[in-house]
Amino acid sequence: MSGRVLALRNMILAAMFAAIVAVAGQIQIPLPIPITLQTMAVMMAGSVLGSRWGAASMAVFILLVAFGAPLLAGGKGGLAVLAGTTAGYVWSWILAAWLIGFLSERSVRLSVWKLTVYHVLGGMLLIYAGGVFWLVTGVGLGWKEALLTGVLPFIVGDLIKAVVAAFASFGIYRAYPILPSRGKRSSDPGKGPNA
Repeated sequence: MSGRVLALRNMILAAMFAAIVAVAGQIQIPLPIPITLQTMAVMMAGSVLGSRWGAASMAVFILLVAFGAPLLAGGKGGLAVLAGTTAGYVWSWILAAWLIGFLSERSVRLSVWKLTVYHVLGGMLLIYAGGVFWLVTGVGLGWKEALLTGVLPFIVGDLIKAVVAAFASFGIYRAYPILPSRGKRSSDPGKGPNA
């Protein structure tokens, strides 16, 4: 593939994942604390598109939200949302997609279980860190309250999303190898010599 065609393909895929994150925000699981599928889409953006384009797709998404597009959970958008209670989580999506992509690109034998670990590191721990930091510094909560309200209720759901995103991403790899890899992917989604 020529450089121009490859760049165009990557831009289209980045825009597509920005759209997927937008749609995922409108799918809510009705629990006492509603859960959306947006973080799962962020995980997949990094693992499917790689570090550069995964981060770019999240930057495009956040830019659209900044201009008022109602793309966040519950149809929210605008600068006020990007400075509100959930701002730390949302802004962390760029770095989360980059980290997941970075780890995936450098994996010698990529497997579902490695992807799950990368999703937990980038799609959970990093996003939680950004969210809690903002809840403490920007919103004014104490550390304990920020952890109890901003992390604890979401751990189980996010672990499930990390696993589902890993299986879905691996399925995409097998159907259409998009991610530039520096090693050979395992043919078995659950196993690999270095899994």
